[in-house]
Amino acid sequence: MVNFYLENRTNKKQEAVIRVSIAIRGARLVTSTGYNIKPADWNAERHEVKPRKENWKKQTTYDINTALGNIRRHFDTYEKDHGEVTEEELRKEFKAFMGRVEVKEETSDTAEEPKEPTFFGRFDQFIKEESINNMWVPSTKRALNVIKGHIEAWNPETSFDMLTESVLSQYINYHRTDLDQREVTVEKQWRYFKWFLDWATRKGYNTNTAYQRFKPKFKTTDKTIVFLDWDELMRLYKFKVPKTGKKVKLTTYDGIEYEKTVGLSSALDRVRDLFCFCCFTSLRYSDMRNLKRSDIVDGVINLTTVKTHDKIAIELNDYSKAILDKYEGMVFPGGTALPVISNQKMNDYLKELAELAGLNAPVTQIYYKNGERIEETKPKYSVIGTHAGRRTFICNALSMGIPADIVMKWTGHSDYAAMKPYIDIAQSEKSKAMAKFNVR
Repeated sequence: MVNFYLENRTNKKQEAVIRVSIAIRGARLVTSTGYNIKPADWNAERHEVKPRKENWKKQTTYDINTALGNIRRHFDTYEKDHGEVTEEELRKEFKAFMGRVEVKEETSDTAEEPKEPTFFGRFDQFIKEESINNMWVPSTKRALNVIKGHIEAWNPETSFDMLTESVLSQYINYHRTDLDQREVTVEKQWRYFKWFLDWATRKGYNTNTAYQRFKPKFKTTDKTIVFLDWDELMRLYKFKVPKTGKKVKLTTYDGIEYEKTVGLSSALDRVRDLFCFCCFTSLRYSDMRNLKRSDIVDGVINLTTVKTHDKIAIELNDYSKAILDKYEGMVFPGGTALPVISNQKMNDYLKELAELAGLNAPVTQIYYKNGERIEETKPKYSVIGTHAGRRTFICNALSMGIPADIVMKWTGHSDYAAMKPYIDIAQSEKSKAMAKFNVR
């Protein structure tokens, strides 16, 4: 029997360790799973994390529950295949399954040769080596660990030799059907998997090249770029947040009136400043989060970006300077220039803020899932996120006529291909601007 529960104590992040109890024929092991979650985000009845949650390590509900499910399935099978076991045997089996390999001292000259790492052991090696060699940002490392978890859940006995084109097709279908993922996500998952296989082939760990001949087709479409035009940006920048608890009357984009109660106004006020600062500087959330006063000299932001390690210089304008001046003299944790909060929390507040500010223009997103074309139209506030700040800067800068090569110096983009979607939007905005001169 396998059960999961939370420790009574919480850490500095207000999260508790998820522990596992494994009981097989009188032997019982209680140990940590290596995952933490806030008590409020734990479903004690179902022994799993509640939907749409995330811990401070950015491990999502899916990541954690998949790992817990893998543990349960492994030891259910282990119980069927074994007779009497001891607690020590359970402990060793758990460590081996979780990759916590113990180093054993050799007791004789005839000690066994170390075993060749498994497929998943090589995956761990890939993540460890490449993350160091290529200076991965944390999100890349998390993404590769998620891929590894998907493969383990699909087939825990996966090996290089078994990956024929037919088997790889089954893997792609697993993402489409069992995981019910969008085509763009399935394509991204395959690119990550192939990245690992290319690495393993170069290293000589894999000699099965069937994956190189495997060419799956994916139905995808250009992603809708969510940004604020200048009027929307000014509306948000000048928006005065109502007091906490006040009921505000709002209207949907199709004219239906409704009421919304204002949340924590002080937090919404700061999030407005943080987001608008990104809109006026082109900074990603990660760079804004790390920005120090010492990075700003003579009205110019000088920093090395977190994601791409590019050195950029961004001149302050009246808007970005006004936001910095508002917080001048204040001391924030980590010595940051602005009162930053977590990306997840900021996204939550930003959606509420944009709703209160009336940013409800309809945004249609088109995607494919399992071959089916799906269109979804939602109000802009519900699909806006922190990265929309950077997109807002680019689209408005290009619409103002600032040359793309100048914008690229601010944003750190290295080629025009990455700028093309924004240039297309700028042309559309330019046409709409000219239409204002037409006689009505």
